[in-house]
Amino acid sequence: MANKDFDRETLRELADEGNEPALDRLADLADADGDLGELSELLDEGSMHAGFLLTRCAVAAGDLRELQRISDAGYDEAGHELERLLKAPTDGHRD
Repeated sequence: MANKDFDRETLRELADEGNEPALDRLADLADADGDLGELSELLDEGSMHAGFLLTRCAVAAGDLRELQRISDAGYDEAGHELERLLKAPTDGHRD
């Protein structure tokens, strides 16, 4: 069985050379560490997997601004989730 514990430096080098699976693996590691800052950086580098992971966190937190930021960064599903949350029925209270 192959070793699945790749070091971040090697993954970073591969990602910098355009290896998308390495970029995705870095996103998974950042997600496991709860490092939203690194996930945001990976999204800015073009990792749609990081966008997926960030969107999942933002939906769970109900963070509309973060969903807009993720959508603006190029992950379209965040825009769909933002729209879905904005159209969700409220409890009837108006502020």
